[in-house]
Amino acid sequence: MKAKKRKNKTGKIFIISGPSGSGKTTLLTRLIQDKKIAKLLVKSRSVTTRPKRLGENQGKDYFFVTRSEFSRLLKAKKILEWTRYLGYYYGTPKGPVEKLLKEGRHIGLCLDLKGARILKKIYPRNAVTVFVLPPSLSVLKARIEGRCRDTNKKEIAQRLRLAQREILAASQFDYRIMNQNLRVALKELKKIFLKEKQRLTINRG
Repeated sequence: MKAKKRKNKTGKIFIISGPSGSGKTTLLTRLIQDKKIAKLLVKSRSVTTRPKRLGENQGKDYFFVTRSEFSRLLKAKKILEWTRYLGYYYGTPKGPVEKLLKEGRHIGLCLDLKGARILKKIYPRNAVTVFVLPPSLSVLKARIEGRCRDTNKKEIAQRLRLAQREILAASQFDYRIMNQNLRVALKELKKIFLKEKQRLTINRG
């Protein structure tokens, strides 16, 4: 009796992007915590040279590494995409993403514009991009100031200038969500995830 051939399973990569303070990380975290989504979506952890913040844990929030270690990973082509933000490096490790996709698992991650574009190019059939918009720049400024109380005015100004450029590119994404109310925005994000998951299931046959 011949063994049945296994179908090649391929998961989806759900990329959430948006300016600092838009709430993208909170939305992705809440989505993964949803009872219907928890077993279906895995959060990708980035590699970063940024120091740990209070309450963050190695391997859970990020993989914290030195600059030399980050450079070594880049040279070994073990990072899919990377960026430098406010003096620190951030990257998406290739190994975990490839492994999860081959297992048919779905991956959620937060990326900047450049990273979202790169992963969309590498995985055109798998990547789904969602841009989270703030209600206004004034609301965004208040969120940044409230979240980063120790951040100086110069850094806040940098974040706002970057946010303006990022918002102009929102139309390039597959979906856009206005995060004026977290509960409503989360509901929209959940609908997008379930819609794309169903589309993948249909395409597999």
